Amino acid sequence: MTRSYFVPDGLEGDRVDAVMARMLGFTRSAAADLIANGAVRIDGCAVKKSDRVVGGALLEVDEPTRPAAPAEPRSDRIPGMSIVYDDEDIVVVDKPAGVAAHSSPGWDGPTVLSGLAGAGYRIATSGPPERQGIVHRLDVGTSGLMIVAKSELAYSVMKRAFKQRRVTKVYHALVQGHLDPFAGTIDAPIGRHPGRDFKFAVTADGKPSITHYEVIEMLPGACLAQVHLETGRTHQIRVHMSALRHPLIGDMTYGADPTVAARLHLEHQWLHAVELEFEHPRTGAPMRITSDYPAGLQRVLDNLREIH
Repeated sequence: MTRSYFVPDGLEGDRVDAVMARMLGFTRSAAADLIANGAVRIDGCAVKKSDRVVGGALLEVDEPTRPAAPAEPRSDRIPGMSIVYDDEDIVVVDKPAGVAAHSSPGWDGPTVLSGLAGAGYRIATSGPPERQGIVHRLDVGTSGLMIVAKSELAYSVMKRAFKQRRVTKVYHALVQGHLDPFAGTIDAPIGRHPGRDFKFAVTADGKPSITHYEVIEMLPGACLAQVHLETGRTHQIRVHMSALRHPLIGDMTYGADPTVAARLHLEHQWLHAVELEFEHPRTGAPMRITSDYPAGLQRVLDNLREIH
């Protein structure tokens, strides 16, 4: 997987291998090996380990492993969860479906926080007791990238960044039918469903909610869409797509066809948080982190692509 980072101005003039060690947690020898294998580029050009970086340059790394792995693997307490970025302030996890962000009434399954705690991570103490360190959430059935604050500084800065809509959140969603138009904006308030406590709906008195989408692939009876959230309401993508009468495949809560989900062997909504772009809470350095589809979602896509 290729990951991209902007070099902070404070590291200008440092060697590439030293920058990789400081920014991404690689050992100098591991960084040197990646550089020697042509897996590291600065502004699109191959580098030598002794090359000096310029502040603001784009560092691209073809990573065979997670970018900031701790000394010992610490994510095996939650099946399928991996650490894609880790430093003194934040940890970014690639959350699988079936794992909640934190504990809540009625949920006794695995959570991101319990997995991190069991794996030895120390998380910020800011926030309500059951969700300390949580600066944003993903639904249990949604996979992909999620930031957790490790320092109190990071908690404060990242909570404010999400509230002020300064974090770019990009999802890929597989929806039933073909969206028309192929690109658009859904601006519809979301509130509690009037008849079911655990659901949400477009309601006149709901909170402002804005979703941008663009179809990236047409498939038999479905389409793959890239979705950019301007706001971050609970179940926002699921509710908005259902309101368009194009529910996410596998999302029976919001009107998906159960026979389609059964045929594709999908037990939850096809929705993956593929990209987060934000400023680092301590350094202010621009960061962009991406995630590949998990095997189950990729299999569904492949199966649809084989239908003629």
